[in-house]
Amino acid sequence: MKMHNPPHPGEVLKQLCLDPLGLTVTDAARSLGVSRKTLSAILNGRAGISPEMAIRLSIAFGTSAESWLSQQLQYDLWHAEKGRKSLRVTKLTAA
Repeated sequence: MKMHNPPHPGEVLKQLCLDPLGLTVTDAARSLGVSRKTLSAILNGRAGISPEMAIRLSIAFGTSAESWLSQQLQYDLWHAEKGRKSLRVTKLTAA
């Protein structure tokens, strides 16, 4: 079942992981081994969760990398589907 307008995984990360632990972006970035700029871009929805970041998050927060990648996929696909009608694609069939 497709989710209606799923949240960006950065929003989930902030609300469910950083905020409850009282972590600043700087502290969380340091723990994840990434720059503050990189983490800030994810938290603000300007960048997505890469496979490597998903692994970092899984280690840091005891979650699965697959769950982070699944959230990113749902978010990306929902936004891509909004432009479906403007795509110029011809359906292929067997000859």
